[in-house]
Amino acid sequence: MTPLMVFLIVGFIFLFIIAYRKNTGENIYKFISGNLVNVYEKYAPYSFRSVREKVVDLGQEYTPRQYAIQIAVFSIGAFMLAYLYFYSIILGIVYALLAVSIIPYLTYLRCKRVYSEFLFEQIQVYTTNVIMEFATTQAFVKSLEGVYESGVLEDPVKSDVQKMIDLAYETGSIEESIDYMNSQYDYFVVKNMHQLFLQITNEGAKDAGDALENMSLDIDMLVESVYRDRLDRATFHRKFLQFGVILYLMVMLVQFLLGVESYIQLLESPVVNVLLHGVVAVNTGFLLKGEKYYNENVGAE
Repeated sequence: MTPLMVFLIVGFIFLFIIAYRKNTGENIYKFISGNLVNVYEKYAPYSFRSVREKVVDLGQEYTPRQYAIQIAVFSIGAFMLAYLYFYSIILGIVYALLAVSIIPYLTYLRCKRVYSEFLFEQIQVYTTNVIMEFATTQAFVKSLEGVYESGVLEDPVKSDVQKMIDLAYETGSIEESIDYMNSQYDYFVVKNMHQLFLQITNEGAKDAGDALENMSLDIDMLVESVYRDRLDRATFHRKFLQFGVILYLMVMLVQFLLGVESYIQLLESPVVNVLLHGVVAVNTGFLLKGEKYYNENVGAE
């Protein structure tokens, strides 16, 4: 096999990964998105520090040992990959350092996902219990107090419910309380429930019991959709990572067809080196974007 043919094969691999990223990858995203009922909106901005603290409180933060294993896997894997691509120890060390530098970003994405899942569960608890309390008290503020005192909520939702109660007593109206909670948690289920309570409180509403029951059913359907979505996304994520690893190893096909000695001779060409670096960069970007999608777009509403 001539060097020109090998050059063409490497170029084909590079173009294939780009084409997969632009076409098939997006189709997979559309497929996953199409299985969601709706995508619930992002909640109010929060600092990563508070998110990290909550993840620690939930017991879902990695231990030092887990981080050490992650660093070892990333560095060794990147070193071996770079060495198999370029047969250079120096480049292997560089790639290992670059791989380890990605870990904080992956930690950031994972913590955001854990926090968003926790926050959504708290919103489910909040809406469900307020509706149940209202069925007994027939007063929105009393319902908030009942839910707050029951101990089923955790911060930050618990503190925000207390803020709602304080605002209601200060202003003598529930409108500012509702506006505050809506601004903190931009979920349709929260806004719809608040709008229903506002209508009942200010205008009175016929068949309020039926409306509240329908709202409870909507929340149950939402929760079922969210958990089903998580299972589907976890399955997709595993397959996504497996395919990403296979894309990295496609250069092995070139070495198999050409032979290791001839492949090493090809590495003397700057153009081939640029193409190989491009293959690694494009595939890494593809995987990082997939990780971002998996960890940020969580749930459905």
